[in-house]
Amino acid sequence: MPTPLAEVLAEIDGLLEPDRFEDYCVNGLQVPGATQVDTLATGVSANAALFEAAAAAGAELLLVHHGLFWGSGVRVVDDLLKHRLKLLFDAGIALAAYHLPLDAHPQLGNNAVLARELGAEGLLPFAEHRGRTIGFIGALGDGGMTASELCERVRAATGRAALHLDGGPARVRTLAVVTGGGADYLEEAAAAGADALVTGEPEERSTAMARELGLHLIAGGHHATETFGVRALGEHLASRFALQHVFLDVSNPV
Repeated sequence: MPTPLAEVLAEIDGLLEPDRFEDYCVNGLQVPGATQVDTLATGVSANAALFEAAAAAGAELLLVHHGLFWGSGVRVVDDLLKHRLKLLFDAGIALAAYHLPLDAHPQLGNNAVLARELGAEGLLPFAEHRGRTIGFIGALGDGGMTASELCERVRAATGRAALHLDGGPARVRTLAVVTGGGADYLEEAAAAGADALVTGEPEERSTAMARELGLHLIAGGHHATETFGVRALGEHLASRFALQHVFLDVSNPV
């Protein structure tokens, strides 16, 4: 039996508490569509290929981490945005997006899920952004592991080889995780006692900073490190409301 869209969104808002975050984007419903949900699709980033895949799956609701609307809002509907919106309108798909609130959640968030996948335990909040933490730091048991072993765990979790900027100790015992564009948290990771920071993509300055701070920086891809939260949230919602759920992974090498 379909579930009202409003109930699904209320469940997400109760879990993620988006109003607590000063974010770069609109969190919540971005594009209206169906008001009843039977099939939920999830994916990382809002784009035409994802919208087409969601329509093919018969989804009434598409939940993403990176939505359509950022910054101060839309000033003009250009041909690109028109095409994307038309795909949603024609298929009757509602689009909802959750950015930093989904990074930060201690059970369903990108950072917590990936940290646990990599073997980190005793997770503590880390990586402050405008008064709220979005990442996690934890211990790797059994004396830790080599950076090469950690890189292999990142590859196994994300499905792609990681870029390793080698500046840390022989064994990684304390691990910090900030997915996506989290390389700027190197200094905070070092101050917190981490031996390595796992993120999505580095900055040009990251190589020198990692060496000088004495950390490993392991970049597993912005897209690849941010598949975890939206998929986990989708699975939670599917269980909570007896929805059909499909995770749609539109390949992205970045």
